[in-house]
Amino acid sequence: MPVVFTREEVRAVLACLEGTKWLVTSLLYGSGLRLHECLSLRIKDIDFGYRQITVRDGKGGKDRVTVLPATLVEPLQRQIEKVCTFYGHDLRAGCGSVWLPHALARKYPNAAREMAWQFVFPAAKLSRDPVSGALRHHHLHVTVI
Repeated sequence: MPVVFTREEVRAVLACLEGTKWLVTSLLYGSGLRLHECLSLRIKDIDFGYRQITVRDGKGGKDRVTVLPATLVEPLQRQIEKVCTFYGHDLRAGCGSVWLPHALARKYPNAAREMAWQFVFPAAKLSRDPVSGALRHHHLHVTVI
């Protein structure tokens, strides 16, 4: 039988967190996302107008849409602004592309450098793509949270 936290327990856990860890944990709770789904979100997956999040390639390899809680709209917008700044620095340094799933990199060769495809929660350090050899930021690793 799974253990489900009470609202008070959830508030207590969230009160101990701040920054990215708070935002990720709040999204897990408020949107019903799994940890990897949350960390691999891309900017284009967030729809502030409809207040929804599109989860791509979730459990079972399926896409789904879930709710974006109103209380997380502003913090998520601030996170995306930080990513835009972060991405600008990467572009100037010549490493502003991201990994694209499946054959999208071949189908849309410039998409890897578009803001919409950037991860909402990028890793702080650059890593080398084992396939292409490109130096780029991936999303945060699950062990960070």
